[in-house]
Amino acid sequence: MSDSDDRLLNTPLGQFDRRFYDSDQRISTIGAGSIGGKAQGLALLNDLIEHDFETAEFPQVLINVPAMTVIRTEVFDAFMQRNNLYEIALSNVSDYRLTHAFLAADLPFEIVGDLRALVQQVHSPLAIRSSSLLEDATYEPFAGIYATKMIPNDQYDASARFHNLVEAIKFIYASTFYKNAKSYRIVTHHDHRAEKMAVIIQEVVGKRHRNRFYPELSGVARSYNFYPVGRAKQEDGVVNLALGLGKTVVDGGLSWAYSPAYPRIGPPFGSTRDLLAGSQKEYWAIDMGAPPALQPQQEYEYLIQENLSKAEKDGTLRHLCSTYNPQSDRVVMGVSSQGPRVLNFAPLLQTRAIPLNDIIKSFLILCQAEMNMPVEIEFAMTFNPHRLGFLQARPMVVSSDTIAVVEEELRGENVLAASKNVLGNGTVNDIRDIVYVLPENFRKEDTRRIARELETFNLALVAEKRPYLLIVFGRLGSSDPWLGIPVNWGQISGVRVIVEATQEGFFVEMSQGSHFFHNLTSLGVSYFSLPRNQEFEVDWDWLDAQPEVGVTRYVRHIRLENPLAIKMDGRTGLGVVAKR
Repeated sequence: MSDSDDRLLNTPLGQFDRRFYDSDQRISTIGAGSIGGKAQGLALLNDLIEHDFETAEFPQVLINVPAMTVIRTEVFDAFMQRNNLYEIALSNVSDYRLTHAFLAADLPFEIVGDLRALVQQVHSPLAIRSSSLLEDATYEPFAGIYATKMIPNDQYDASARFHNLVEAIKFIYASTFYKNAKSYRIVTHHDHRAEKMAVIIQEVVGKRHRNRFYPELSGVARSYNFYPVGRAKQEDGVVNLALGLGKTVVDGGLSWAYSPAYPRIGPPFGSTRDLLAGSQKEYWAIDMGAPPALQPQQEYEYLIQENLSKAEKDGTLRHLCSTYNPQSDRVVMGVSSQGPRVLNFAPLLQTRAIPLNDIIKSFLILCQAEMNMPVEIEFAMTFNPHRLGFLQARPMVVSSDTIAVVEEELRGENVLAASKNVLGNGTVNDIRDIVYVLPENFRKEDTRRIARELETFNLALVAEKRPYLLIVFGRLGSSDPWLGIPVNWGQISGVRVIVEATQEGFFVEMSQGSHFFHNLTSLGVSYFSLPRNQEFEVDWDWLDAQPEVGVTRYVRHIRLENPLAIKMDGRTGLGVVAKR
């Protein structure tokens, strides 16, 4: 047992006393059983802030974990058993039918009074979050595998607020058995019945602006950077920032990446045009307007996506934006002049009037020392008054094996693919199957169809227990189909190595803050990034000449007589996929 585990066991979590905001404890619980991995991470964060973090060094910023109540796992057990839900939960019905069955079931009567008391006093948005037994485990993190649902919780009628809260809790329970979650558990060798779900009810960090509620800033910080740029080192870490709800970052959307050691240095855009194209244009918020059409089966039922012009009207760009001057072809910090806005967070990172980066650096050091390994944290912030809320902490997996790859190995006729931007460390010598997107047929507008075709090949290979190499274009796993192929983990669950290639006019930086990326590193899946400014390309002609197992409109599957020889040097970022 780690020091962090000991600390959590000795951290008391009080029972819910029906005073969500006024209670002496920011974290309370309902029912019995475990609070789950995500809630344990939040409890640790709360304890660190209260007892170890020097908040006095940053008096102008309120730093805390947003108030929360956790429904423990024995409530989940009672819900499943009393409603006889295991039969349909373990069947192969669609996620839609499964959710419908869960929504029609009744929550255990023992918790109804507490939930009614909560909505009687709380009239602001709530995040209903999963916290399963397996979530945020070091080597099987389940990041983003289960659902989160945000509800406005602002209706005048308390019964309406109660109904929405109950539906959201049952939706989280249902996500325990979605196809994506089941596929992930199969790959990680877990019994579906062994998983238990706790549910977090937590305040949302943010402010109301007309009919929208959102934080000015959300982000993910990692104490280890797999892809350092320039003077930055791997151990300096990396931060991804975005306007609005953190969905933009964790779903792999466009965000601003920088090293905490060099906050004034942004991503390596080749030109101002690239900067304009590669910076965030839209943001997510909770819809506080007229109730939308009922879609209780949808995770994002109450969310809306808006453009920067709406945020500017809300007055939320002051600390985040710069302005493009077309006459000088320069980007000028601030929003005082007219012109296209660029979300490069320069007023925040370059003036340091608000010490966000200093807080993040200090907190990463503290969390890494506590967990005794690299960490990833999620946070959200509002300004005037300044408040920084920490939303999650989870360990990262960084291999310490010594594997040497030299540049000479990246060239030659036997090289299928090579890169100086590799995630992973070690060797892989048992892959004979390659699934790749046909470059001549790839189009950004077809990425959803490509995801479905990849799923078909994955199902067959998983059934045969054959690990494979996957070659794609764009940012794999992004929720934005224009940035890459929007697969979930269940659709590529058998992959061992991924090669992300580029095409002319299609260049996207990898998002290290996404849930997809976190699962990638924790499960030991290796990742080769072939950006357009590198000399290396995939040997497409050789691939096309290999014997075919199957082909669809967009995807081809081949099987080699001899396995590939794959090497990755985690210290230098060099990697090679060699033919035999």
